[in-house]
Amino acid sequence: MWAHASDAWIDEAKLDPKDGQIGFVGYEINFNRYFYRYTPPGPLEEIEVDIRGIEKDIMKMLAEVRGEVEHC
Repeated sequence: MWAHASDAWIDEAKLDPKDGQIGFVGYEINFNRYFYRYTPPGPLEEIEVDIRGIEKDIMKMLAEVRGEVEHC
C-alpha cells in the first residue's frame, strides 16, 4: 500500500546523478509534526517573576563587565 503525502513535490530542476532522471528519491521527517507537544505557558505572574530575575542577572553581569562592584 502506498502512502500519499499531500505536501509532496518534485524539484524538476535537479537530476539524479545515477540515472539522469528528474528528482531524487528521499523524504523529510518533520520532527515538529510528529514529536512536538505544545505546553501552554504558566501564569503571567510567574513569567513576570522569571523575567525580573533574568533582568537582575543581566544587570549584575553588565556591572561585572564594566568593573563595577554591586552593593546589595
